[in-house]
Amino acid sequence: MIKKLTLLFFFFCSLLSFSQDNLRFCEQINALQNLINAKHYSAKALNDSTSQGVFEIFIKILDPEKDYFLESDILKFKTEELKFDNYISNSNCQFLNNYALVLEKRIQALKKKIEALKNEPLDYSGNLTLQFTPRKDFSYSKTESAQELRLRKKISYKIITKLIEEQKDINTIEANFKTLETEAKTKVINNELCLLEEFLNKSNGILRFVEEAFLNAMVQVNDPNSTFFNNTEKTTYENQLSKSIQSFGIITQKNNTGDIVVAHIIPGSSAFKNGKIEENDVIKSLTSNKNSLEILCVSNQDVNMFLEDENNQEVTFSLKKKNGTLQNITLIKSKINVEDNAVRGYLLNTNKTIGYIKIPSFYTDRESPNGKGLTSDIAKELYKLQKENISALILDLRFNGGGSMQEAIALSGMFIDRGPISIIQSKDNKNFTIRDNKRGQFFNKPLLIIVNEFSASASELFAAAMQDYNRAIIVGSQTYGKSSAQLILPLSANKNYGFSKITTDVFYRPTGKSHQSIGVIPDITFPSLYDNFETAESFKPYALKNDSTTIKLKHKPLKLISVKNIAEKSKTRLELDSNFSKIKETNKTLHKLLFNKGEKYPLSLKSIALEKEKRKKIMDYIFNNETKAPILFSTSNTTSTQEIINYNEKDKVENEKIKKIISQDIVIKESLNILIDYLTLTLTPN
Repeated sequence: MIKKLTLLFFFFCSLLSFSQDNLRFCEQINALQNLINAKHYSAKALNDSTSQGVFEIFIKILDPEKDYFLESDILKFKTEELKFDNYISNSNCQFLNNYALVLEKRIQALKKKIEALKNEPLDYSGNLTLQFTPRKDFSYSKTESAQELRLRKKISYKIITKLIEEQKDINTIEANFKTLETEAKTKVINNELCLLEEFLNKSNGILRFVEEAFLNAMVQVNDPNSTFFNNTEKTTYENQLSKSIQSFGIITQKNNTGDIVVAHIIPGSSAFKNGKIEENDVIKSLTSNKNSLEILCVSNQDVNMFLEDENNQEVTFSLKKKNGTLQNITLIKSKINVEDNAVRGYLLNTNKTIGYIKIPSFYTDRESPNGKGLTSDIAKELYKLQKENISALILDLRFNGGGSMQEAIALSGMFIDRGPISIIQSKDNKNFTIRDNKRGQFFNKPLLIIVNEFSASASELFAAAMQDYNRAIIVGSQTYGKSSAQLILPLSANKNYGFSKITTDVFYRPTGKSHQSIGVIPDITFPSLYDNFETAESFKPYALKNDSTTIKLKHKPLKLISVKNIAEKSKTRLELDSNFSKIKETNKTLHKLLFNKGEKYPLSLKSIALEKEKRKKIMDYIFNNETKAPILFSTSNTTSTQEIINYNEKDKVENEKIKKIISQDIVIKESLNILIDYLTLTLTPN
């Protein structure tokens, strides 16, 4: 009798716990939907179309690589595709239990299949074939047998890849294949099992992961820049933003697929100044003179411990970029002082002296009302450059994903003499004109701005304002096309239901036009490695549409910059420049490599090695060519900067590397040519 009562007690406790969790999730759904309706700039109505969108995003978050679910699972799930809106409206919160059960079942089955491979020989004879398939063409396995075959191929490919990456020489691998394959197989399988274990043991379990995936889908169906994150994620992120005494300036986190990725780059840090490391780069390994860390099922804490180790002052980061390429980037740990500038001005020396500043992001220091953000730093560097009597200035916004809108607006004000800079519009269609009220310009000489496909948001606001005022020549590639602003808001003021980064406003150019989904079109366009890569926001599902707004305050542009003749001269130079011709050729090759279905080839050591060598040659040209490129012009420091770095050996070493990179950059070289052509015309603004 006591045993029965005990069991009954535990049953009711479990039921109570489940009911409480279920109630909490119901309240989260309601709170999030209320927040979306109240705050999102363009909240979608709950209907079948929205339901279908939520379903697609939700399933993609649960199984992004289509490794877990079978086609039959998806077909069953699809019976609810048009019901999600009803579930949300009616506070039906139990429907997710089935998704969690199926997901856990599939992962457990996958785990058993991988465990079994430990004692089974894998086929490297070439009887099996491999074929590169773009992510958009991924499909679910039709049967468990098909899934198992795909798994075998995947594990075999990873083992061969590991051997090639570690040993390099194919003859050595062939001569010692049995021993080396056994070692690599153990590592690869253990890593795969580790990742699955970590997935199964996620904080608060699989069900909580599924619930948060659904909350994310609810937000993201409104636009791709809105998202949900839980309290732990927010706290961890905020804690990591504190500046350490010595740092590489990289904040890492583990993503949903188990990879350690770059989550944030601290302004002023070694990584920030280097400019080659980007958010969402996957870290594959870390190597110093004394230690190395292979990122195989390691925790984010392990990575942070390695980076914080005082013995690891110089570390080579092996990074997998967004396009799938591997890059090795070496950084030197440095002190990040709030009084230090995160940007630095350089002198480009041709027959005229041109100032150059690269702006990796529109950072700000919200704790300092007097500024210590980008605009303050640019002002200091511009002061140094003007003391050198520069004839013009280049601002490089390539790969600048944005940041503080306030900084972009303040920076715009440095180059114009009063007037509207942007028009902000909220969800009720009320718009507010943001203007620069200060008379005069901090810098009134010719200005050129370099942009590319990854220049976004605040970068675009600044570039668009300068273009509309005829204040700068914009060169490079069409920009990303993000013209929206987000706020991080709690789902509830009283309960810990998490947070949502939500799109609350959109912004327009001084003309009332928008660059949303179309980007800023350069006055002079250069060939790019990323042409036709569909990187723009317009290619993301549920991106906001382009529109325009009514202007209340007309801007007064300067005299129109006549770029026709300058553009024709640039076009002629580009056609004759072998480096830009190679960029066009490489773009076609790279596009085919990354976005077209490849030819089938045998699953064997030699075939995989040949395929990897073919890809490596292309990637080496793209990412290592700059280190072999000739010096195209000389780059020097301002007198003020030189005096500072004379007393800092680490800064001096890093500075020399940066100057070399600048001097080898063909885009900067052509920008210099354009500015010199412009200066010879001696056009004077109104």
